[in-house]
Amino acid sequence: MTTGLEEAASQAPTAGEYIVHHLTHLNNTGHKQDAIIDWSVINYDTLFYSITLGLITVGIMALAARKATSGVPGRFQGMVEILFEFVRDQAKSIIHSEESRKFVAPLALTVFVWTLLMNAMDFLPVDLLPDAWQTATGNHHAFMRVVPTADLNATLGMSMGVLLLCIYYNIKIKGLGGWLHELVTAPFGTSKNPLLALLLGVVNVAMQIIEFAAKTISHGMRLFGNMYAGELLFMLIALMGAAWAGTGTSVALFVGHVLAGSAWSIFHILIVVLQAFIFMMLALVYIGQAHEGH
Repeated sequence: MTTGLEEAASQAPTAGEYIVHHLTHLNNTGHKQDAIIDWSVINYDTLFYSITLGLITVGIMALAARKATSGVPGRFQGMVEILFEFVRDQAKSIIHSEESRKFVAPLALTVFVWTLLMNAMDFLPVDLLPDAWQTATGNHHAFMRVVPTADLNATLGMSMGVLLLCIYYNIKIKGLGGWLHELVTAPFGTSKNPLLALLLGVVNVAMQIIEFAAKTISHGMRLFGNMYAGELLFMLIALMGAAWAGTGTSVALFVGHVLAGSAWSIFHILIVVLQAFIFMMLALVYIGQAHEGH
């Protein structure tokens, strides 16, 4: 005759099934994607959490602006002012156009706070929101991922937004003709010989396309890779606790779960903040490069 613990353990998913389930998005297909990027698949969970956290970001900034006073600032206003001045100084050191900074600096601040909040979703207990969603829907096999930046579709979408801004500022600062001229003459220059000029033009355009593509892909994949790895590690740590709860025998599993979870959470704070900062700084650097000629 089996005990309650043994019966529950026999019905529980395996470690592999647990991880696969938690790495599957709530999407329009109802199952796991066959590819990392699939334009026919819409990840509803990524859209919901990224848009919701984006609205929260805008709300925080609006609240800070509305409550700002010229006197002694409160803690909330002081924190926002410190963050704003820090981002403004970074933008000033990279983008020398004062007119461009009027838009780019607030944008960089918004990107930093938004990315930080999306990254911070990783600190929620692994099963908290997925279990709440399963309870609400009555479907115990429902999927739900809560860290938008652990979805490559989201981070590449953000990096492509930066790419569009780079193209916009290239055209705005240099003019359409000036930018097209730069595309065919940089980085290897041109020649008075028509045939050689044509050859160099083709090579230059190819190099420019590779440069834009490399910046955009690496920009998105860097953030995705770090957050995906962090999410996966939290799942592995959760499995230690699940194994202890399922058997109730090994105290080492429980102690390891608590220690590993605490240590990784503390270290992950640095990763969450650092990755948001790096994403913001790279956006500033790429937009700043659009203001300069080769």
